[in-house]
Amino acid sequence: MIVVFGSINLDLIFTVPRIPAPGETVLGPATRIEPGGKGANQAVAAARDGGRVIMAGAVGTDSLASGALALLQAAGVDLSRVRTVSASTGCAAIVVDPAGNNAIAVGSGANLAVVASQVEDAALGPATTLVLQMEVPAAETAALIARARAAGSRIVLNLAPALSLPDAALRAVDLLVVNETEGAWLAAEQGCAASAVALRDALGGVSVVLTRGAAGADVADPAGAWREPAMAVQAVDTTAAGDCFVGVLAHRLDRGEPLRQAVQRASRAAALCCTRPGSQGSIPAAAETDAFARA
Repeated sequence: MIVVFGSINLDLIFTVPRIPAPGETVLGPATRIEPGGKGANQAVAAARDGGRVIMAGAVGTDSLASGALALLQAAGVDLSRVRTVSASTGCAAIVVDPAGNNAIAVGSGANLAVVASQVEDAALGPATTLVLQMEVPAAETAALIARARAAGSRIVLNLAPALSLPDAALRAVDLLVVNETEGAWLAAEQGCAASAVALRDALGGVSVVLTRGAAGADVADPAGAWREPAMAVQAVDTTAAGDCFVGVLAHRLDRGEPLRQAVQRASRAAALCCTRPGSQGSIPAAAETDAFARA
């Protein structure tokens, strides 16, 4: 079973000829509205890959909430641990250029009301894979990591965006996933090189996946290190690719697959995600990833 503790947003996506510079207005042809949020995206990715998933997060009482939850519901994610609070539902404004690059601004709203107690002790244990990011309060994330470690859960932390957590929390996770920007930030905090191996060693042997976009992913675990190449695709929109990677990776680990095999599957799903416009809606189902891998 996979428990995702994290953010739920509604995304406003603007396709523009270039990412605006400070103070610049850039016109685009249209706007898309889709569910998003790192937590929700990762939950949908794990569920679409075949996982049994519980989502713990929060939405507001406003008109955005139903849209933000729509694809979680469609994917069969258990939403019984999602709170409704008197705050705005989280919302992200995403601009995407023709090369698939993006820039994102997020209004956290209800995500700031997410608390660790939404995940009860009975949902944690050796049969649980807990997935966390950094779009809900860091203190609550750290508290849940400590409880999950004591319960024997597998813990996957996506340090995105790059924000501070106590060293004890970082060292308590089983797998840390960062991109190049997040990895460089954490390396500066830890006083080590910005590599998967250096981060693994600085954190006392925690397995690390450092994603590098089209250059693939660097992986380091207690047994060794390797580079997992990315599949070559024509990127349309990279918005949810990182979250797709994390969700599928967590599901494959939850199934008992070894890390190398899980990373390969996650890389394929993320590559397919990049070929489609949108955020949560671009995340592939298991059969689509299977077919893409064989192509």
